Amino acid sequence: MKELYTEIEINASPEKVWQVLTDFDRFKDWNPFIRSIQGKLQTGSKLAVHLKPPGGREMTVHPKILRCEPGHELRWLGRILVRGLFDGQHTFKIEPLGPNRVRFIQREKFAGMLTPFFGRTLNDQTKRGFNQMNQALKALAEKP
Repeated sequence: MKELYTEIEINASPEKVWQVLTDFDRFKDWNPFIRSIQGKLQTGSKLAVHLKPPGGREMTVHPKILRCEPGHELRWLGRILVRGLFDGQHTFKIEPLGPNRVRFIQREKFAGMLTPFFGRTLNDQTKRGFNQMNQALKALAEKP
């Protein structure tokens, strides 16, 4: 198993961060990593997530939402081809730190037979993509 973990503090309410994070129609305007998401925002539904890692090639994954708790957490599970080959459980978590201040956590746990072969790409391109997205989310959520 391999895990990527990033976090950033944002001077905004959990509701504001959630609103920006789940306004999928606007991703193309601000999100350098996840270029778009299509699908219904509810537990059990499937999404189409279009990714563009820095220095990598665009790809589309079709994860299933495992948890959707407004203002707190969005988690999905994506797979490449079949279960156990290359699975990724992606989590966006919003933790209140005080009035109008949160910690935004973005993490992904990877498992499957192909995981060791993607280690370098995950550590470099994917983690940079997480951090770029976190910075862009912070900038937009902190706008008045």
